[in-house]
Amino acid sequence: MKREGLIKQMAEEKRPWDLLIIGGGATGLGVAVDASSRGYRVLLVEQHDFAKATSSRSTKLVHGGVRYLQQGDVSMVVEALHERGRLWRNAPHLVKDMRFIIGNYRWWERPFYTIGLCCYDLLAGRLGLGRSLPLSKKQTLKELPGLLHDHLRGGVVYHDGQFDDSRMAITLMQSAHDHGAICINYMKVTSLIKNDSGKICGAALEDTLEGGTYEVNVKGVVNATGVYVDDIMQMDKPESRKKVRPSQGVHIVVDAAFLGGNSALMIPKTRDGRVLFGVPWHGKAVLGTTDTPLNENSLEPKPLDEEIDFILDQAGQYLTRKPKRSDVLSVFAGLRPLAAPTHSDSKKTKEISRNHKIYVSDSGMLTITGGKWTTYRQMAEEAVNKVAALIGLEPRVCVTRKMQLHGYREEVDRSVWDYVYGSDADQIAALIENDASLGELLHIGYTFRVAHVIWAVREEMAQTVEDVLARRVRALFMDARAAMEMAPRVAAIMAREMGKDKNWETEQVKNFISLAKNYILA
Repeated sequence: MKREGLIKQMAEEKRPWDLLIIGGGATGLGVAVDASSRGYRVLLVEQHDFAKATSSRSTKLVHGGVRYLQQGDVSMVVEALHERGRLWRNAPHLVKDMRFIIGNYRWWERPFYTIGLCCYDLLAGRLGLGRSLPLSKKQTLKELPGLLHDHLRGGVVYHDGQFDDSRMAITLMQSAHDHGAICINYMKVTSLIKNDSGKICGAALEDTLEGGTYEVNVKGVVNATGVYVDDIMQMDKPESRKKVRPSQGVHIVVDAAFLGGNSALMIPKTRDGRVLFGVPWHGKAVLGTTDTPLNENSLEPKPLDEEIDFILDQAGQYLTRKPKRSDVLSVFAGLRPLAAPTHSDSKKTKEISRNHKIYVSDSGMLTITGGKWTTYRQMAEEAVNKVAALIGLEPRVCVTRKMQLHGYREEVDRSVWDYVYGSDADQIAALIENDASLGELLHIGYTFRVAHVIWAVREEMAQTVEDVLARRVRALFMDARAAMEMAPRVAAIMAREMGKDKNWETEQVKNFISLAKNYILA
């Protein structure tokens, strides 16, 4: 899977693509998988790297949304629970069942949460992951030894899914490729081309890595650019009203010892009324998230001090070992593309819909925004059904509900990094078997190897050191300082593999170090 080869194939194609998908996050890649698996001819372009923005910065959960059940949004919870089960079934190497513990410190909490979570289980039906049960104090502390002991009466356990978000995005990109789609990163749409009837019939593209411009002919366009959907909509129609209100969510990563077990912590009500999670992830613990309304978009949003302090404070009220700023290994922020409220003066993100929205412009462009990782597949099915009818494509049945995604493997060893590759791990092992030097570790504290960098370049379209350390092996999100230490080695490996010179190598390290400093607390 070579980027230059895919660009050449795109440039030489004279027939119109059935669909041009703009955006390489969860939504766009999901649409690419759905459309290509139906047999449509698909081109997807992403202005940066796949999952660069929101789709690599989640809480790492595949979940129904317990708090939405509490708010009475039953239909959204049912949809998400069913999609959770499908995603677990379609990519078992990436999605796993996680036991979540709610510690109970008041007499009424155990029966209250047990009843509520049993309803959560019932809504999942045959796609459920496990039963919710009340726990004694002893059982609760066995599951989550790091939970605050004082005044603990017991707990409740329930089940939800846990995954690696950007690895899922890469899996979707590979799955779309397996079905004939062309997905290209660092390819930006600069303008939309319309025919005499005012309908979109093509797009102008710019290669932001190597330079060069291209024009492609298309039958239909899907705008799946997350927090940037308004930019594309205004490119289509400058007077378009904004459809998205971004909300920033911040997460901090600390050592897994703060939780002390293999189960996750769920705090049902924080100071701002949100839930807070502590989730085991690749040998670390992810704590979050916040919900801060913003008016501006950024590919690298900055966590606010008050958001960091909020997470540390709220988590510290439930953990025996209270996390401090000095304990934070990495901090990252993501922007949720929430559907904008109808009243322009609405400030609270709880008033902004979490459901996805689909819009169709006069020029025939379909825009899809909102939603969440868990429901990406359902969103894609709806979008492809609608756009196919809109532009007159031959109707074809969606096949993704039971489709095994790229790398599908039911049993994986989660004690080593390689499990995220599923069946592709065998090919990575073969690389090492043929050349023992590729088995060398990138860092003594982690199981990332030289072969993983080679694989990222050859088979996962990684183009920069950031692509590898942020979204292919996740080091930046797990331990930013360790990622900085790996950067020179990764740059050297990539330079040899890609035929780049020393100047490229030096510039890559410089750029990555500058970026990684934003993931470290001073």
